[in-house]
Amino acid sequence: MSKLKVLQYINQFFAQIGGEEMAHIAPELRDGPVGPGLAFNAAWGENAEVVKTIICGDSYFNENLDKAQAEILEMVKSVGPDLFIAGPAFNAGRYGVACATIATKVHEELGIPVLTGMYKENPGADMFKDKIYIVSTRNSAAGMRDAVSKMAPLALKLARGEKIGASIEEGYLPNGIRRNFFDKKRGSARAVDMLLKKLADKEFETEYPMPLFDRVAPNPAVKDITKATIALVTSGGIVPKGNPDHIESSSASKYGEYCIAGVDDLTAETYETAHGGYDPVYANEDPDRVLPVDVMREYEKEGKIGKLYDYFYTTVGNGTAVASAKRFAEEFSQKLRAANVDAVILTST
Repeated sequence: MSKLKVLQYINQFFAQIGGEEMAHIAPELRDGPVGPGLAFNAAWGENAEVVKTIICGDSYFNENLDKAQAEILEMVKSVGPDLFIAGPAFNAGRYGVACATIATKVHEELGIPVLTGMYKENPGADMFKDKIYIVSTRNSAAGMRDAVSKMAPLALKLARGEKIGASIEEGYLPNGIRRNFFDKKRGSARAVDMLLKKLADKEFETEYPMPLFDRVAPNPAVKDITKATIALVTSGGIVPKGNPDHIESSSASKYGEYCIAGVDDLTAETYETAHGGYDPVYANEDPDRVLPVDVMREYEKEGKIGKLYDYFYTTVGNGTAVASAKRFAEEFSQKLRAANVDAVILTST
């Protein structure tokens, strides 16, 4: 049996061309595997191989969506692969959206089996999990080996047209399709087993996980906004130029506290974004687009608010653990209370 021919799509980072500074590169087609393709070839052995690799910058793809898709589709047609793999993208937001977008396009327009992989909280996962198979990966590229171990066997099944099992068996994200199967125990017995484990504080796995949401009661409305002190908080990663506290671009372990007393405008020369989950071009051109200091100063001068607080708090939201975000908020909220801040405007991206 001849090897299955695989075409892989990766971004500039995994091609080792560069980071954000090289995110503008147009699609290019290279011979053989590049980056993660080597791991896939090792996992497949004599069953399949990455024969060509498409490399495209995240910014180029997302800023030139129609053009980029057309260019990449022509490359795919020229190769004629048995399978198209995109990523894995882990928790990189723009990369995940690009992988899922182009994989969906290849499948819908060319009829080629496709597969991608990313972290469950990647925006690309939520947007496309009901259209294509998306393998659930870890949060970062440190989980590459685990991602390949799950993607490689599923990829072979897709390329061969074999029956695909349930998400819990194959490792892909639930896509809303329910499949009947026969268990050794009837439902009532399984339910009692789970209940007994739960009551005994033992580990158990529910067959129908329910979403959990924090319930936060809203504070009373500000009585007189014209006399209120307002603070700005952002998960958009706006920091002084150079990111002095080295806030991570994703999965942040810290937040920043920066003085804006006397600052009327956040300029490209003095501020930037540290966020790695969205295109930074427009935020870096005018950081006020994410943290509206300029507008708040206007409101302050016009008497629409009492005062803009002298400090703002910032971190990045993509991939940051809920526990960490909660800890950040608890810490700086104590400072805001002590400073008699009346309200906070929270901005995201």
